[in-house]
Amino acid sequence: MIGWREWVALPHLGVQAIKAKVDTGARSSALHAFDLEHFDRHGVAMVRFQAHPIQRDDRHIVIAEAVLLEERLVRNSGGQEELRPVIQTPVQVGGHIWPIELTLTNRDVMGFRLLLGRQAVRRRYLVDPEHSYLQPLPEKT
Repeated sequence: MIGWREWVALPHLGVQAIKAKVDTGARSSALHAFDLEHFDRHGVAMVRFQAHPIQRDDRHIVIAEAVLLEERLVRNSGGQEELRPVIQTPVQVGGHIWPIELTLTNRDVMGFRLLLGRQAVRRRYLVDPEHSYLQPLPEKT
């Protein structure tokens, strides 16, 4: 069981803890990212980006790189389609770690820097919309 918001980690991206909104109305998951740079490493498409994992704190910056899976049209919360880079990375909720797909987009004006969509939590958790932080803080791996 998880609440409508949880502390999670993205260990391969260097994010030890980030508040995530669990949104079963959203198919995909999204991470706040900016200064995206596409590049090629030994024939593999990559993306380098920066993120502010802490809400309302623009001083703490994480710089990360990941393999670019694809670019995907995603309908944002305003109903507009946006072409977003998609990466795959492990997510940690409580003591469980598994790979998820993340779209990268600017979520500066959103309340949460990470949105966990239904694809990330399906067949793993039931979501209790009345409660928050039902899982313990992720332990450092």
